[in-house]
Amino acid sequence: MQSRFTSLLKRLVTVDDTVLDQQFTLIDDESDTSYEADGNKHTPEVIDFDTDENKTETRRPVSMREFIRKGTDEYNEAVRKSHVGQDDALPVSIDEMKQRLERFFHLPQNKDVVVREFSVGVHTNQPWRGLAVFIDGMADKTVINRDILERLMLFTEFIHDEPRRNMEYIAENLLTSNQTVTLEKWSQVVQTVLSGSTAVLLDGCNGALSVETKGWEHRSVGTPQTESVVRGAHDSFTESFRANTGLVRARFRSEHLVTEMFSVGNLATTDVAVMYVHGMTNPKLVREVRRRIEAVDVDYISSAGMLEQFIEDQPSRLIPQVLSTERPDRVAASLAEGYVAIFVGNNPYVLIAPVVLYSMVHTSEDANLRFQAGTFIRCLRWVALFVALLLPSLYVAVTNYHPEMLPTDLMLAIAGSREQVPFPVIVEILLMEFAIELIREAGIRIPSVIGPTIGIVGALIIGQAAVQAGIVSPLLVIVVATTALAGFAIPNYELSMAIRITRFIFLLAGAVLGFYGIAILGCVYVVRLSMQKSFGVPILAPIAPSKGSSKDVLLRGPVYTMNRRPVFLNPLRSWRQQPITRPWSSDTGRRKGSGENGSDKS
Repeated sequence: MQSRFTSLLKRLVTVDDTVLDQQFTLIDDESDTSYEADGNKHTPEVIDFDTDENKTETRRPVSMREFIRKGTDEYNEAVRKSHVGQDDALPVSIDEMKQRLERFFHLPQNKDVVVREFSVGVHTNQPWRGLAVFIDGMADKTVINRDILERLMLFTEFIHDEPRRNMEYIAENLLTSNQTVTLEKWSQVVQTVLSGSTAVLLDGCNGALSVETKGWEHRSVGTPQTESVVRGAHDSFTESFRANTGLVRARFRSEHLVTEMFSVGNLATTDVAVMYVHGMTNPKLVREVRRRIEAVDVDYISSAGMLEQFIEDQPSRLIPQVLSTERPDRVAASLAEGYVAIFVGNNPYVLIAPVVLYSMVHTSEDANLRFQAGTFIRCLRWVALFVALLLPSLYVAVTNYHPEMLPTDLMLAIAGSREQVPFPVIVEILLMEFAIELIREAGIRIPSVIGPTIGIVGALIIGQAAVQAGIVSPLLVIVVATTALAGFAIPNYELSMAIRITRFIFLLAGAVLGFYGIAILGCVYVVRLSMQKSFGVPILAPIAPSKGSSKDVLLRGPVYTMNRRPVFLNPLRSWRQQPITRPWSSDTGRRKGSGENGSDKS
């Protein structure tokens, strides 16, 4: 018994160094024979130590221009190597086609790429060999079996002597898919397979058929997660690219609605769609959006947020310069006003460009409410924005530098509540702000099954327990809680993030110089904000610079008076409705301010 206890104690205090023998390295791959075991010939890489890249001597500093040129050349060379052979034309022999497919898709290691061999026709003396290539999980197997393989394998009659003409006959008369396109190059075949369609290759044909068979699993249309409304539509975008464009087209049924397609990414392509209204949206805006998207030269774009950072004007600014939304009705309404919508791959968020600051405080619910209620809610959001930005800094400034601004009784109450608190006000408020940010971040990351735990923890941190412990004063708890609620009232998540970060800057300014620091920083911030642009449009338009527009900026006007589209977009059609939209009404048929020509400047 004693020896066993000694052995156990020895194992607890002894370090097992056998793990060192199990480590692997990413540097030396000459001993890796796993590729040979799978049937693929492995050729060890030969390193030339005489090249500049592999020299071990100390490198001299290079200029920024040389560094950029070298990086560009290295990236272009890597892209060229990853696309070797894809610009070649399709061969005639089916065996050579199969070899090329195995090389492009790394077969047989790649298990989800299916190459189905079959023979066209039955009861024929010479079977006509063919290949159907698709990715398991992205293509609909029912469509492949029913509309491609079954029809081709039962096809018994050859109309022409030339295989290429027979292939054209098959595409025109046998395949029942909605989209069937003839391909001429390997790059088109590879992209067809990667997009979920099926490539059909036939022996003797220096071409291939792309058959539409997309059918991967995706989330169904659900309710919005970040832009909920009481009155309005309750559907949102999903992870299906075509479903997202369809949701907008289902609302905006116009033959002038144009959807241009782009492919972004060199290593893995992502579909990007630009949607606008032809003949109404400013062509310069469309060209600028198109130019910026085509200039993106990266390996992979995974989301709309990544593309936003590539195409925005000034990435160093905190205020977002592209509006991100998950609501199809908001995209449709923006297209009707002259904006441009950008869809990115299978992403549930759509970008709207350009954007002004006031649009980020609007919601799609505003248009569904009467103008009195819409104006009230919009004013409430503006108050919430300034409270979320300035309330902590104003509290610090008043208590530290300007106590004379408060009534004597209130000042004495504040001093009495802080009597037991050992920290200065700035430390006290930073502790509480840090706790609030922790609760907010943990509330997003925490699993839903233990979600109520975060509420209990949060109540302990900012509740009576923290006050009784003498860490914070009761009034500060009210200030921080009100600031957090005001931040939640901001409808745009990116704008809310910018306000959260900027609030700390104003807080430090208030702690250093009081009201003077807040005023100086506010002036600098407004000046910098007035210089910021989004796709050529000032972020503070139409107020700075001042341009006439409908009453849909700070306040919400009646819908029958908002006759013009936003002037700062310079749309080709400035009027979106008749100057008098209620001629039957004696009260609003000749509304005030319309004048003789229906002008509605606000």
